[in-house]
Amino acid sequence: MKKEEKKKGAVSILTSLIIRFVVTSVILAITSFLIPGFVIKGLGSIILAAIVISLLDYAVEKVMGVDASPFGKGLKGFVISAIILYIAQYLVPGMGVSIIGAIIAAIFIGILDAIIPGRVM
Repeated sequence: MKKEEKKKGAVSILTSLIIRFVVTSVILAITSFLIPGFVIKGLGSIILAAIVISLLDYAVEKVMGVDASPFGKGLKGFVISAIILYIAQYLVPGMGVSIIGAIIAAIFIGILDAIIPGRVM
């Protein structure tokens, strides 16, 4: 590969990650606003939640080989997605999630993930 091609590839990957992060943050904000039992207070907490959820999703994919998309891998992906959302509350100040809230949020995020381009979980 030429230097220019490598540079364009790196820029493309970075742009893709930024878009994914922004989409994730917006979807988490919408979810927090609409879903009872799923609360994220403040922009800083939304951004931190997007980072934490993305890292937990990445870790699950690498360790277990399972895509944590709510509708990507059927019931298993949905359950893992709800668990990731529930665990994230312990790592993000200003975030509170009930078990029912995590389940409803996983369904809602899965629907938004299918509609909005860019993978959330």
